[in-house]
Amino acid sequence: MPTILTHAVSGLAIGSLYRFERPKGFWVWAAICAMLPDADVIGFAFGVPYQSVLGHRGLSHSLAFAACVAAIAAWTWGRRRHAMALFLLFFVVTASHGVLDAFTNGGRGVAFFAPFNDTRYFFPWRPIRVSPIGGSFFVARDETGTLYGIRVLASELWYVWIPSAVVVLAGWALRVRRFTR
Repeated sequence: MPTILTHAVSGLAIGSLYRFERPKGFWVWAAICAMLPDADVIGFAFGVPYQSVLGHRGLSHSLAFAACVAAIAAWTWGRRRHAMALFLLFFVVTASHGVLDAFTNGGRGVAFFAPFNDTRYFFPWRPIRVSPIGGSFFVARDETGTLYGIRVLASELWYVWIPSAVVVLAGWALRVRRFTR
């Protein structure tokens, strides 16, 4: 998985594309929804096996979970207007977590279609280094003796942070263009 901070960055970048007035707490929820699927790591403490549908990268990383989170967000903020736009935005924000995880070079894949199918998937191209879970991020070293966390952050910078910055700039440019007409 990418680091939790990188998931938040992608959620915020996607949130920047939202065209309507943003409800109170919008940015906080965009970050939280992008990070939320990794709450499943608590299952390790309770003996839930990784490969279980309730294990890491299981149900909480699925499209069904993203739809449930998006429905709650749309119901909470979109009762008056723009409910469908909020649903779509928060669906994409939450689903982005599993998508990024499927681009990593480690783990056991993502159960995109849980609970209906617990098959785990990766994308054919997996350029993002998987982040170690827990404190080993700060002390583990790779084959060259470099702190593994530095390598993880470098791959995330290149494959997530820079594209996220491009998305934010594109969203900003579209808003500026819309208001200058």
